[in-house]
Amino acid sequence: MIEMIIACVGLGIVAGILAGMLGIGGGVVIVPALVIILNQQGYPADYVVISAVATSLCTIIFTSISAARAQIKRKAVDWGIFKRWALLVVIGSFLSGFIAGQLPPVVLETGIAVFLFIVSIIMLSKWTPNPSRSMPGTAGTSVLGLFSGTLSGLAGIGGGNVMVPLMVFFNVPMQRAVATSSTLGLPLALVGTIGYLISGWQLSITEWSLGYVYLPAAGLIALFTVIMAPVGVALSHYIPAPTLKRCFGALLMLVALRMLYNAL
Repeated sequence: MIEMIIACVGLGIVAGILAGMLGIGGGVVIVPALVIILNQQGYPADYVVISAVATSLCTIIFTSISAARAQIKRKAVDWGIFKRWALLVVIGSFLSGFIAGQLPPVVLETGIAVFLFIVSIIMLSKWTPNPSRSMPGTAGTSVLGLFSGTLSGLAGIGGGNVMVPLMVFFNVPMQRAVATSSTLGLPLALVGTIGYLISGWQLSITEWSLGYVYLPAAGLIALFTVIMAPVGVALSHYIPAPTLKRCFGALLMLVALRMLYNAL
């Protein structure tokens, strides 16, 4: 138990800094790390991956509050994108809890890893969007919002790994995409967590579980991500956008490879 506490505290510190700096909610680090931690704790194998995802989303509620407040103070959020995406992101996130409950653990973990790997290659490359490209109209925006929410909820990553690349693709500046993603992460994580609580409500995975959420890990990680997220936000406004983009891509690549290794 002591080992789990130390691991969750360290994970919360790292995830908080990354959440604020890259607008990713921290889930990209939390999910694979929790898979390892829960396995070492003898957590029921059939529920390790989905509990890691649900617990990650739960911590991102608190991380997003901290990161979003810091970004709003800096007036870095694109409120136009927020208003167009918020409702659909929430709908997709809520549905993800029920979809994930129907997927075999290996399918869920492999799918998350492959998606992160593809995004990492794009972010590490010298690819730049067509300068004339801008955010799509109502129909296109609706599809992107629903896609972002559903995929983010399935992966337990808070949305940044999906929303930041999408916004960059449509020529939203990196720092502004990070700030907007941090703000959208709050409703996404909140409603996504509710979906995982409801879909796993009838299960008694462990005495410390609520639905698919493992409460001890959620509490410890959330506490330290909240403390450290503003530090990451401050760093994001001092690091040049190309460097921020490469850091984002390198992190995704490492996480994706680790998850593929575990799944296969």
